Order: sequence, then structure tokens, then C-alpha cells
Amino acid sequence: MKKHFLFLLTIAAITGIFKNSACAQEHDMAWYIKNAPFKMGDISEPVFPARTFDIKDYGAVGDGQTLNTVAIAKAIDACSAAGGGTVLIPAGDWLTGPIELKSNVNLHTEWGTLVLFSSDHSLFTMSGGRGKPQLYGEKLENVAVTGNGIFDGAGDTWRPLKQGKAAPTLWNELTKSGGVLNKNGDMWYPTKEASENDRLRPIEVSIASSKNVMIDGPTFKNSPNFAFNPKNITNLIIRNVKIENEYYAQNGDAIDLSSCKNAIVYHCTVHAGDDGICMKSSGTTEKGTAGLENIIIAENIVYHAHGGFVVGSNTDAGMNNIWVTNCNFVNTDIGIRIKSNKGRGGLVHNIYIDHVFMRDILNEAILFSSYYEDGGAGHTNPPETNDKTPFFQDFHLSDIYCNGAKTAISIIGLPDAQVNHLYFNNIKISAKKAVYITEASDIDLKNVTIISPDKNTYNLTNAKNINH
Repeated sequence: MKKHFLFLLTIAAITGIFKNSACAQEHDMAWYIKNAPFKMGDISEPVFPARTFDIKDYGAVGDGQTLNTVAIAKAIDACSAAGGGTVLIPAGDWLTGPIELKSNVNLHTEWGTLVLFSSDHSLFTMSGGRGKPQLYGEKLENVAVTGNGIFDGAGDTWRPLKQGKAAPTLWNELTKSGGVLNKNGDMWYPTKEASENDRLRPIEVSIASSKNVMIDGPTFKNSPNFAFNPKNITNLIIRNVKIENEYYAQNGDAIDLSSCKNAIVYHCTVHAGDDGICMKSSGTTEKGTAGLENIIIAENIVYHAHGGFVVGSNTDAGMNNIWVTNCNFVNTDIGIRIKSNKGRGGLVHNIYIDHVFMRDILNEAILFSSYYEDGGAGHTNPPETNDKTPFFQDFHLSDIYCNGAKTAISIIGLPDAQVNHLYFNNIKISAKKAVYITEASDIDLKNVTIISPDKNTYNLTNAKNINH
């Protein structure tokens, strides 16, 4: 009877969550850049000469059977050599191997364009490390991928599947269809080759060490590995992009920004098999600077992922000035997921997260964890505190609402590097478990409402200056 009463009380309270919430509004990209809670660097769209290079003029055939790797490369080379312009992939089925982008080239797809990356894995093989990305470029300037086309990475011919991530019917179907099981029988590979060298799985889209990059409009689906991983890019626009990966896609991250600066992710929609929209930062930087900084994540929807908005686990080059606003996370494992551990950590600060609306979150609505994949707060820490210890501080979270989670808020810091100076304001979450804070200090919770049958709303361990 008591449980039934609590259930009814929770449902009644949930109905008021969105009635009382501060409403966000749609804005154009320029508004977000102007109104960021920190000074943004310049973000502008690349501009291209009014020249078009149709891949059909270079021998491409859109029948889904003809391999067009060479024809597409010829069109891109001709465009770049002419001083830039647009390389057109028109409507059709275009089978291809890896596509290398060049500076001053806009790779444009029409409505009806389907780019099919080949399931011939030898086309993407590199010596050592990962396979060659399917759509890639390095040390570029003024480059774009635009239009409404679909890029299919043939990931189902590459990816393994963990039994624990698959519905029983899917697991039975795949294991009966062929492929290879590991020794324990709990990991399925589509081919023997895939089982022998999983690291050759390519990233679908990887642009690195470049300036003035725009991805506007395309859909990336069925990726063998991460779907889209920009690395070390300054002045980056990701707009109107769709990522379609199955929930069981191993390492099927959607959008992973690695050590980028002056970037915006705007109006994107994500289904992912791993993290949804994720910030990573590794490598060396100049003293006093962060590897990843001045980032806006606005008006995005994540329908399924390990986390809706994610920081980490690689944060060792530091992160500064990130604004996440006006986003929806639905059916994600975790809503807002901040994670790292010793050996991969660094200073992550000046993070602003507001107007986030969530529903049916499997685990934590909001999670801070300094023990990612280390066994939790009871685990013995790695060696002494150093420049690769995670420090999470100066986070500002406001107007965040969640209808249904396992745990409302979980904060787990390190004894020698407590999570500190977090500011929560206007938060309303319904969850089975309430708030758990371990190894943290200077946490301010203002107008925070937790709807939960948990006996204690705030469960504190080695936490100080917790104001609620």
C-alpha cells in the first residue's frame, strides 16, 4: 500500500515538471554565439568559389555496384587544383572506398544521395593502429560536407556485438547467421577477420588538425566505430547533422569533439550505440590553455546513447568554456555524464549546462565520476595526484528537468581531488534514488526538487560545504 501511494504521489508530481519549468526558445546559431556565457572566438562559415565538379563527369556510376573511389578522388583533386568549389555527389547509390577531403572543397550531396562505403575491408586497411577513416582529411582549411545525403558506413560488417547489449532475439539471429564467437561465447564478430583485429575498425568521419570546417545537413549511419570525430579543429560548425547508429553498436559514439576550439554543435539529432555528444581532450597544450575550449552545444536531441551530453573519459589536456543549452535527452543510459579517472584526467572547468529536458534515463540523470572504469569509489586509487588527475570544478547547471531516472544526481570525486564548486539552480528530477555525493565540496543546490521514494534526499560521504 505504501509503495502504491508513493507511486501515485510521484506521478502526480511529475505532471507539474514541465508546467513550472523555465522554457527555452529556439534561436539561430548567431544568437548562441553572441549570448554565450563566455567570450567565444570567431565562428564563420567557409566560403567556396561558384564552381561545381560533378563526380559523374569523372566516371562515377550511381548504381550501387560500381566502385567509385577513383572517380570521387579525381573530382575532389580537380576542384582543389582549380582553387576550390563544390564537388557534387548527385542522387544515386554511390559505392566507394575511403574519401579524402581537400582544402577549399565543399563535398555536397543532394536529396536522394546514398554514399555506400564498401564492405571490402581491405580498402580501409592501414599498417598498425586503426583502419583508415571512411571520410577523412588532415591539415585542411576551408572545407565542408553539406547537403541532405546519407553516408552508410557498412558497420554491420565490421562491428562485434556483446551479448549483454543485445536483445535475445537479435543475439540468436546473428549467431545463427554465421560469424565467429570469442572463447567465452559472449562476443560475436561478423567475420573471422574482424575477430582477429578489431582495432582496424575505421571511424566513419574523421577530420583532423584543420581550420574553418563545416558539416551541415548529412546523415551518417551504421558506422564501424565512432560516427564523427573532429580532432584539433579551430572554427568548426556541425549543424543539422543526423547520426543513426543502432543501440547495440559497439563503440558507436555519435559526435566526439577531440581538442577542438571555437566550435558549435547545433540542431543535430542522434541515435548512438555509445556516447551521444561527447567532449574529449588529450595531448599537450601551452601552459595555461585548455585543449578543448569555447564550445556551444545547442538545440540537439539525443534519443539513445550511453550519455546525452558527455565529458571524457579523456580530459588530460583540459577543457574550458562549454555551454550546453536547449537540448533533449530521451532513453539514454545517463543524461549528463561527466567522467574521467587518474591517468586520463585534467582540469575541466567553466561548464554551463541549462535548459536540458530529459525522459526515461536508465541510470543517473546527472553523473560526475572520477573513477570511470576504475571500479567505483571503493577502488584503490592509481598513483599520486599529478597532471593527469581529473579535476571537475566550476560547473553551472540550471533549468534541468527529468521525468524518470534510476538516480537523480550522483557525484563521485577523489579523496585528493574532490569535485568542487558545482552550482545547481532550478532542477526537478523524478527518480527511484535521490542524490548521492561522495568526495566533493562547495556544492550549492538552489531550488532543487527531487521526487523519489528514497528515505534521504541527500546522501553524503566525505562531503563538505553542501548547501541545499
